[in-house]
Amino acid sequence: MTITRTTRIVIAAWLLFWALLVVTAVQDFVRDGGSAIWQPVLWELSSGISATFLMLVQLHLMRRHDHLLASPWLWFRLQLIWIPFNSLLFVPMAFGIRHGVYALMGETYTHQAWPQLFLYESIKVALFFAIFIVTRFGVLSFQKMLDERARAEQAKHLLKQAQLFRLTQQMQPHFLFNALNTISSLMQTDVVRADAVLQQLADMLRASLDLSEQYEITLASELRLARAYVSLMTERFVDRVEIEWDLDEASLACKVPVMSLQPLIENVFKHTVESRRHMTRIKVSAALLEGQLVLRVEDDSGSLGPSGNGIGIVNLRARLEALHLNQASFKLVQLSPAGVRAEVSLPCVY
Repeated sequence: MTITRTTRIVIAAWLLFWALLVVTAVQDFVRDGGSAIWQPVLWELSSGISATFLMLVQLHLMRRHDHLLASPWLWFRLQLIWIPFNSLLFVPMAFGIRHGVYALMGETYTHQAWPQLFLYESIKVALFFAIFIVTRFGVLSFQKMLDERARAEQAKHLLKQAQLFRLTQQMQPHFLFNALNTISSLMQTDVVRADAVLQQLADMLRASLDLSEQYEITLASELRLARAYVSLMTERFVDRVEIEWDLDEASLACKVPVMSLQPLIENVFKHTVESRRHMTRIKVSAALLEGQLVLRVEDDSGSLGPSGNGIGIVNLRARLEALHLNQASFKLVQLSPAGVRAEVSLPCVY
């Protein structure tokens, strides 16, 4: 059986409680002129052993009722039934130990008459076990709250994983559709180049399949996919696009959502490069700024419009929200005199 952190704390507190009683009893005994220190140690240890035994028996037999914590009065009623039994059993157990040890030491243990002793000790033990029951209720309630919170966090985590997996899987057919559309366009003009692009697509799909079960990868891995996509697209738009890569080496180990750069680059090709006959320059950059990974994809010719929020962008926003909540951001900025910058900022997690 695994001992929880809360249980270890309770055990430590229980042992400390009885250790303090022993120390206090010894101090009082010495102050009153006593010299046989083993006697006050025996008195308190016999009480501690007896109380612990009775407590463990009660815990073992009443554990099956712990599911009733949601109904406190019923739980307490079942627990309080044990107080009279514990009170009656405590005196013969504790004082039996004391009489036995005193006899072994060649001494005689004296105390009050049994009726007065039973009355006094029973009241004391009843109060002791009542406090123990109330304390146990508090500990169990606290542990239950922690367990429910852990289950809620686990369910939330699993839900987030499912959401991220669904969003990541959504990107693969979307990308494949656009890549096949590129090959279809090339087939009309240059079959040889279309065949070369088809081979590049096969290589890229093979690489993406290796990541199909992941929703986060290192920036270095993401860049390999992005470079493969850029290589595929520049085959289609020869002499119409230039790509500049400005990458901070320290940022390459940071984790990013799978296919986070590709939709940003795709936006430039789809909404700017395809609509122009002149050269379009694209710059892809990555940098670490105060613990935040900042990714930028910008061009020198595009303009913002309602088409800037396609499925790839909407998907990326959703994944950033699921992974980092308000610690991540995404924005599109119109540059002057022309051009658009897409910027993603997220915590650098290794």
